[in-house]
Amino acid sequence: MDPQPFALLACSVFEREVELYAAGMTHLAEIRWYEIALHDRPDRLRAELQGAVDELSARSDVGAVALLYGLCGLGTAGLRAGRVPLVLPRAHDCMTLFLGDRERYAQLQRACPSCFWFSPGWNRARRVPGPDRLETLRAELADRFDPEDAEYLVEMERSAWAQHDTAHFVDLGTADAEAEAAYAEGCARWLGWRFRRLPGDPGLLRDLLAGKWDAERFLVVHPGETIAHSPDDRIVRAEAGDR
Repeated sequence: MDPQPFALLACSVFEREVELYAAGMTHLAEIRWYEIALHDRPDRLRAELQGAVDELSARSDVGAVALLYGLCGLGTAGLRAGRVPLVLPRAHDCMTLFLGDRERYAQLQRACPSCFWFSPGWNRARRVPGPDRLETLRAELADRFDPEDAEYLVEMERSAWAQHDTAHFVDLGTADAEAEAAYAEGCARWLGWRFRRLPGDPGLLRDLLAGKWDAERFLVVHPGETIAHSPDDRIVRAEAGDR
């Protein structure tokens, strides 16, 4: 049986994956997408998500609100459940959802601390190291800074890549996976990095979309409770009342 209808608030980094794995899921009352750039502004991300949670919680056709986000630089910490439960995966960021398991992600990070993670959504947004990222950033900065300062900031971005030497592309079998893997490999070649294509695991994402929210992998925040950071392997916890 399908779960009760719920709404999904999702980062647009997951667009292709949700299109694939949510096909036929009629219990999704609504999906709202948010731009990837909000990761750079966690306070704004939190405010936009909270506004949506409050609005959706007031609807009679929504039995819960699920977040297709992790802790995301504390951008989801402080979110308060409204009339209905608020649900999110126990994940620091989206790579846990692409890889299917937070322990697998941690193991891969320990094995390769110099790796940078690529996915179709991050590629499309030009948020991954490579020549297109530099040009995109240069264009974004042109209206805000004089040319010398803008170029300095571009070089600061490029210098930060020096701590990495490997591109990991995570493949969840989306229709664009071949093209996006080739894009990631091209970026790695341009940077002089190694390239590795890893199979993803859709289990965690699929279960979030299906409403299979066990306490081990998901946090269910009950009405009136607030999401808080948990400094252990749970990653997130619920706090009673307002923070």
